[in-house]
Amino acid sequence: MSTHRFHQVDVFADQPTRGNPLAVVHDAQALDEATMAAFARWTNLSETTFLLPPTEPGADYRVRIFTPGGELPFAGHPTLGSAWAWLAAGGQPQEDGFVVQQCGIGLVRLRRSGGRLAFAAPPLRRSGPADAATLAQALRALGITSDEVVDHQWVSNGPEWLALRLRSRAAVLALKPDVAAMGALKLGVVAVEDDGETAAEVRAFVPGVGVPEDPVTGSLNAGLALWLVGSGVLPGRYVAAQGTALGRTGRVHVERDGDTIWIGGEVAPCIAGSVEL
Repeated sequence: MSTHRFHQVDVFADQPTRGNPLAVVHDAQALDEATMAAFARWTNLSETTFLLPPTEPGADYRVRIFTPGGELPFAGHPTLGSAWAWLAAGGQPQEDGFVVQQCGIGLVRLRRSGGRLAFAAPPLRRSGPADAATLAQALRALGITSDEVVDHQWVSNGPEWLALRLRSRAAVLALKPDVAAMGALKLGVVAVEDDGETAAEVRAFVPGVGVPEDPVTGSLNAGLALWLVGSGVLPGRYVAAQGTALGRTGRVHVERDGDTIWIGGEVAPCIAGSVEL
């Protein structure tokens, strides 16, 4: 057993209980993978992260990201929350105004602007439409027909997201998916509809890794932005809402700057202390 500094934060929210919680264990280099996985199952949060010294030049820290069901190469809200926790613990970036995270997909660059952190959306590893059988499974799991779908596309950037665009916010919020029918699919659902504050409503379902519905999802929103900003459906700057169906008020801030799309949000501290592992 060893003692580690610990943070629990709420990501994509400016106050606790409104966004997506993240547990962060500092100085985790003495922990083996089985211990990390066991602690992630115990926290039962969408993700738990473990901070380690970097092994690649240019990285400020390395992170391992676990869901209750296993390890991920990349995820968005753990990227923002881990960077916040690393800075809060006294981390000093090599480059002023930026943080570079090392994770399973390589190096991810973050910028600090005011009180908000944002990560550069990683390139899509897979895009284009799903095959007919996969789409049919997604429709069955969501309990909708193809007529209710405006468009769909793979937006994989580590997690294998299949995104479906529906016609309205009401349709997105009305979904009552059959998570058993979803199997290993990771489904993101979006409606582009401006309500005066936000330009889109998003939901994410990943029961295969122990997360029936993720409250607010950075990796999915990054993939959606590359798809929908790139195709001109959404503007180069917008705010997406996520978590509404779960009683959360998650807000994801998207901004295109040249060839880079930044995915940003507030991080609210909730718990600070130590953990024995």
